Amino acid sequence: MEKLTNRSVQVNRSPMTIGERAYLPSILKGLGITLGHIVKKKATVSYPEQKRPFSPVFRGLHILNRDEEGKERCTACGLCALACPAEAITMEAAERKAGEENLYREEKYAAKYEINMLRCIFCGNCEEACPKDAVYLTETVMPANYNRQSFIYKKEDLLIPNPKQQG
Repeated sequence: MEKLTNRSVQVNRSPMTIGERAYLPSILKGLGITLGHIVKKKATVSYPEQKRPFSPVFRGLHILNRDEEGKERCTACGLCALACPAEAITMEAAERKAGEENLYREEKYAAKYEINMLRCIFCGNCEEACPKDAVYLTETVMPANYNRQSFIYKKEDLLIPNPKQQG
């Protein structure tokens, strides 16, 4: 066991010089720091005019993919919602009725699929959990909005356009 000793330290209490009493060296040092920051390059980016480079692993807005035939890949398994630590994804599954147009491969589909972007932490767990590669995080930066409801993206907003129906 280590033995504690009581050591005293002598402090130099010599009288202050005239320059130290006037605080002149400290004032000049502070002015030097201020002038150094004035001439330094600014760290601020004027955002829509200038864009800063992003990391190659940047995760942005979500999209719901389609397969090669233009059909929705999402089968409403719910794994993306379970993997989301922020609980930003809500979905409701439904089954297709017999005789419904055969635009979809699976019997089950997401009748309601919403992502609350105010809760999303862009971790990518939803993308990793999806067995059908339906959820994908793009490199698009989320736009600014003025009300909270415009940050809740519905299935229609997230689905990429069907290439079969466009042309």
